[in-house]
Amino acid sequence: MIRLFVPAALLCACPHAAVAAEGTAVVLPWGAWLVTLAETVETVLSPVLVALITGLVARFMPLASYVIARSVVESMVRHVTDYALNAVEGAAKGRVLSVPIGSAVIAAAVQRAADTVPGFLIRAAGGLPGLAETVFRRLDLEPGATAANTLAPALGAAGLAAR
Repeated sequence: MIRLFVPAALLCACPHAAVAAEGTAVVLPWGAWLVTLAETVETVLSPVLVALITGLVARFMPLASYVIARSVVESMVRHVTDYALNAVEGAAKGRVLSVPIGSAVIAAAVQRAADTVPGFLIRAAGGLPGLAETVFRRLDLEPGATAANTLAPALGAAGLAAR
């Protein structure tokens, strides 16, 4: 009676086990167990990984948007400055500009931005006065050029008040 009880207990304890007809070898389906374990781990870890990725995106998105916005603003400033250098007589890229020509270039760049650039991009640059200051910093001006004698007349010509 005990001989019949041991194989029956093995079959009840492990429903997937198959007992060989002549021997006492037990075949365990470890592959099926691994698949079941992997499915369970996937079920548990998937929400954790999604939450981790969402948290990382939420943490670094403001930094990424700032970097992208700064690069777009810098590109816009470069384009309007290049336009103004080509539009103003006596100005050329790579040349040292005098005070009156520098003021004219700044005013032309600000006017070009006001005419063609979307408002959100101008606001990201600090408004038109902030854009004028950035163009002023980018220009190669003669040694006597200051914000008072170059930037202020440019802002006045563009109809803006100096900060």
